[in-house]
Amino acid sequence: MKEVCLKITIKTDPVMVESISDFLVGVFEAGVETGAPDEPFYGTINAYIQKANFDTIFIEETIVSITIYLSELANIFNVPIPELTSTMVEEEDWGKSWKEHFKPFMIVPGLVISPTWEEYQPKSGEQVITMDPGMAFGTGHHATTSLTLECIQETLADTVGLRLLDVGTGTGILGMAAVLFGAESVYGIDNDGDAVAVATDNVILNGMQERMRVSGASLAAVEDHFSVTVANIVHNVLISMVADLARVTMENGMLILSGLLVGEQVENVIAVFKLKGFVLLEQKEEKEWAALKFIKRVM
Repeated sequence: MKEVCLKITIKTDPVMVESISDFLVGVFEAGVETGAPDEPFYGTINAYIQKANFDTIFIEETIVSITIYLSELANIFNVPIPELTSTMVEEEDWGKSWKEHFKPFMIVPGLVISPTWEEYQPKSGEQVITMDPGMAFGTGHHATTSLTLECIQETLADTVGLRLLDVGTGTGILGMAAVLFGAESVYGIDNDGDAVAVATDNVILNGMQERMRVSGASLAAVEDHFSVTVANIVHNVLISMVADLARVTMENGMLILSGLLVGEQVENVIAVFKLKGFVLLEQKEEKEWAALKFIKRVM
């Protein structure tokens, strides 16, 4: 019997197709169908979200999160708010089609992501993370991932002994990259059991279990303090975590945040985290996405 997946259909102004697709791929690891720009139905997006066990709360939270994003994005582009419908459908067999087109790629200078079914020989100066990334990378890496990796790479350059916390580790890509960039140790946490299992497998696959551990612990349960804290999630969740993110980040430690839309979301996060003693050092942008790097000062 085939498993089911959550199908989200969005009808939007074509100008937002790429941005919406990036969001669905990057945040929900969805398989996305959009058609080509010259096709008559371009503007209709079908997204397929796969999960081992669906429950009503997950489905409702997912739809609410996407609906809020669509409203905010429509305001940025000054177009009507897209229409969204959802249903549960039998899972498609994606394997053959997307694996045929997914090849190793350089996500930031010097770091290559290579799928498990490809043999990749790194060139001089390259480091490689081997993983089965799923459809999140089927259409190319998401801007928030590459922006966050750039911040991590720059932060860890020419340092020793730094400990990093990866909040919402997902597949573990940010934490594993941090190991390659020189972090002494990495702790990846995620409240999704499936993500914890996938990240753990990827860490073992890359032989990093001595320097990176993965857990299903909540941020509130983390008692340690870290030189660098990273969270590539979404705006509302980051705001709700401000107190705990401040608590686990050492004085003069770095905080890297992403999953944010340029404009109101970025301005709001900067203002809220400033109240907790964080000073903005850098803001990176790609298209409508942004990543922020803060330093925590003594209050």
